Formats: sequence, structure tokens, C-alpha cells
Amino acid sequence: MSRRTRFSTSFLLLAVGAASAPAAAHAQDFSGQIGVATQYVGKGIGKSAEDPSVFGSVEVSAGQFYGSVFASTAELSQGSDSEIVTTVGYRPEFAGFEFDLSAMNKDLPGTRSGVDANFMEYQADISRSLGPIGARLRVNYTPDGFAGTREAWWVEGQASMAIDRRTKASAALGERTAEGGAEYVAWNAGVKRKLTDRLALDVRWYDTDGHSRGEAYEGRLVGSLSLSF
Repeated sequence: MSRRTRFSTSFLLLAVGAASAPAAAHAQDFSGQIGVATQYVGKGIGKSAEDPSVFGSVEVSAGQFYGSVFASTAELSQGSDSEIVTTVGYRPEFAGFEFDLSAMNKDLPGTRSGVDANFMEYQADISRSLGPIGARLRVNYTPDGFAGTREAWWVEGQASMAIDRRTKASAALGERTAEGGAEYVAWNAGVKRKLTDRLALDVRWYDTDGHSRGEAYEGRLVGSLSLSF
């Protein structure tokens, strides 16, 4: 096991333990999932060099407040071999709308020395469902991002439709603007099917208008299988 892998694994175990302890002590709600995907995609671009990825997450909630840890294997240009996202958030409801307000710490273990690989993101989601139709607006702000990226914004709209009680189709369109980083428009469309109450399959096409930036920005068909608990 490499030093990078040991660091990633240790960090994840510590974070999971920290998130799980309050749940045991205070009988809070606990949930999570593990899964595998043909590729890891974030904000519309490929982040695993076309290779399969494995991922997992845990969440502890108390009323409208929650904390979570997500981790996935990755392969980025600065040497990063994984991505770990630790989140605290608040999910209120008002006038038929659902909100998700969160602060996220992102860490990219394995990044070469001298590159800033730990940064914060602040995100606000507003969602509304009308029967089988759903819509969500997401605004994500980074005051000082990865490597040379400084201030950055990601704004994305998503629409979804329930085909039946186990199947949902969705599509999203997002734009990234950044100071010192890549700017592009990205979109995706796909279908998620619950194979059982806990097992789900998602098949989705991702693309961007930034093909000239390299392979990570080109179109790709991604499938993922996740198990919830």
C-alpha cells in the first residue's frame, strides 16, 4: 500500500469514526452508501482519467442539521489519487420549497508538494417537486480553490421526472466561472433505476463545451451502481 493510499484510507476512517460517534451517543439518524462507477465525474468533467472509481459516504443527521463525509478514488493532473469531502449543512423547508445550505471542506490526498489541495466550498440548493416533476437550482462558491484557482462559481439547474416509482429521468445544465481556473458549460442527462430498495443503477451522459481543454472535458457515458444502508 502506497503512502498516498495509506493517507487517504486513514483520513476516511477517522472521518467516518467521527461522524458515527455522535450517532451512537445521541441516537441520531445515520445513513450511507458505497458504490462503483465507470468513471468519477465532478462538476461535469472527468476526474479519474477515464478509469473506474469506487466511492462511499456516510451521513449523520439531527432534525434539519446534518454532517457527512464522502470519498472517491480520483486521478488528477496534480497527482491527486482521491477526493474527500466533509460537509456540515442545514435542510429547512419553506412554502413548499426545500433548501440545502452547506459548507464543505475538500481535500485531495496525493497531490504533489507545493500545490494547494485543501479548500472550502459553500453551497445552496433550492428544490421544488410538483407531482412527478422536480426542479433544483444549485449555487456553489469557492473563495480559494484547488491549485492555482482562486475564486470560482458553479451554477446549475436540474429537472427530473419520475417515470415510475423506481425510475427517474433527469437532466442538468451548469456553468463554471473562475479566476485562475477553467471556465466552461457542462450538461448531463440520464436515468436512475432502483433495482431493489437499497441497490440503484444510474446511467448518464456527460458533456461540456470545453473539448479543447482535453479529454476530461469531452463527452462520456458513465454508469454507476450504489448500495445504500
